Amino acid sequence: MVIKTIRDILEEHPAFKSFDDDALDLISGCGTNEHFAAGSMILREGDDASKVHILRKGDAAIEIAAPGTGPLIVETLHAGDVVDWSWLVPPRRAMSDARAVTEVSAISLDANCVLGKCDEHPNLGYQMFKLWLPHLAERVRNGRMQLLDLYGANAG
Repeated sequence: MVIKTIRDILEEHPAFKSFDDDALDLISGCGTNEHFAAGSMILREGDDASKVHILRKGDAAIEIAAPGTGPLIVETLHAGDVVDWSWLVPPRRAMSDARAVTEVSAISLDANCVLGKCDEHPNLGYQMFKLWLPHLAERVRNGRMQLLDLYGANAG
């Protein structure tokens, strides 16, 4: 059995395919493996967004609190997806809850480590920008689609 390193796992991830060896070495030094049991919280709204969770296996639900109805699932994430982007934006607080729907294995990158390495290595920072911008755009698009599903039927 071949044991894969965090670097190996990141190198195989579609989002990191364009990263050169130096960038992969820098980023992988910020990573750890994590596991979450089905039903457990990966992060809670308002918590310090100190980690970047990249799902390797399993599914996670992004939830928002809704007064009087309990949590609403606004997005379901699968292997390969990134759980949160709040670590990029001060004050670096999680903007939603994330719950493991099934057992989840993830690579967690220490956000302060990643941001520090991006500051020290501008080329890495630019590569990360190109990686995360499409992720952010997809999240905004998904949020808009959820709003259409929620309010579109009542708009007319």
